[in-house]
Order: sequence, then C-alpha cells, then structure tokens
Amino acid sequence: MPEYTHAFSGPMVPAESAAFDEYMTARVKALESILIEKGVVSAEAVDRIAGIYENEVGPQLGAKVVARAWTDSEFKQRLLANATEACAELGIGGLQGEDMLAVENTEDVHNMIVCTLCSCYPWPVLGLPPNWYKASAYRGRVVREPRVVLGEFGVEVPDSTEVKVWDSSAELRYWVLPKRPEGSEGLSEEELAALVTRDSLIGVGLALSPEAV
Repeated sequence: MPEYTHAFSGPMVPAESAAFDEYMTARVKALESILIEKGVVSAEAVDRIAGIYENEVGPQLGAKVVARAWTDSEFKQRLLANATEACAELGIGGLQGEDMLAVENTEDVHNMIVCTLCSCYPWPVLGLPPNWYKASAYRGRVVREPRVVLGEFGVEVPDSTEVKVWDSSAELRYWVLPKRPEGSEGLSEEELAALVTRDSLIGVGLALSPEAV
C-alpha cells in the first residue's frame, strides 16, 4: 500500500489507514471550531455545505455526464470543447467548477489529474476530493512516476499508450472522460453511468466492465 502523508506538517501514515483518517478528521474539526468560534462561518452553514457534498454532489454526477458522452457524439464534442458549458446542459455546475476541461482517454493516451499546489478539484462532477488526492506523496509522485502510481492503484497501461498528467489549478480544473468499456453496447445511459467510478474520472482507475456491476 502506498504511504502518503498530509500536504502540510503531520505524521507519515498510510493514506488508506484509520490513523490517516483520524489525523485528517481532527485537523478539519479543529479548523471548523476556530472558524465558528470567530464568527467566520456558522454551524448551520457548515452542516448545509457538508449535506450538499455528501448527498447531492459527487462522482455520480460526473458519471451521468460520461454516460451521455458515450452515447451522444455531438454532446461529447461539446464536452471536450467546453466541459463547463456541456455539464450545464445537464444542470450540473457550481462552485469549483466554473472552468473545467475534460480530457479523453483513448487507445493512444491515458490521462490522470492532480493538483500539485494543493487540492484543486472539479467539485460539481466529482464532489469532494479523497484524502490521498490531497496528500503530498500523490501530488509529487504522480508527476515523477505516473505509471508506478497507476500500478499501485491496480491500473496497467501498455507501453504504447502515452500517459499524460494534468495539473489542476484554481483557474482550470481537469477531469477525465474514461474509455467506454467493451461489452457495454446497448446499455442505457443509467446502466452506463453505473460503470463510471470516481477513480476513473481522476484517471487512477478504469471504467468498470458490465460484468463487474
């Protein structure tokens, strides 16, 4: 299992471990308490924002966009030209998604996303970023050795396929349009959306095969 640490000072612990989650939770809670105590935000506002990103926004919306792109070539072209406007056609958009660019995985190119500076992420289509996405080790290693990182996520990319890493920023946030899996012909958009995972939208995973669902 890869060992990742927080972007700032803190203990070096495996990103998927309970210790890492406890450490991150404690830091977030401490910051939240300070902001509420100083009147910067209210507890009600914090609860509302958490509710939105736990129940209303997340990778299920990105999966919906991908499924439409897989079945509608004209929509796919609009998506690749301007992801923000194309997502808006499906009623998807908002904070941290004002300027998004979708990059397509093909037989020739496999794309991955990162934010080397902090944790910029396209919230409207992916929700909140996982802890490992914010970890300094992922942010550094995915640039230096993307194929190794992919292997740690269980993804093997042929040597003939170019691996591109896209660095998101506050000005432009990338996400991946994964390849449509073989054997998915004839599936409905809803069935196709079920094949799209969060990791496939980041590029550290692939869309599921129909047999896996």
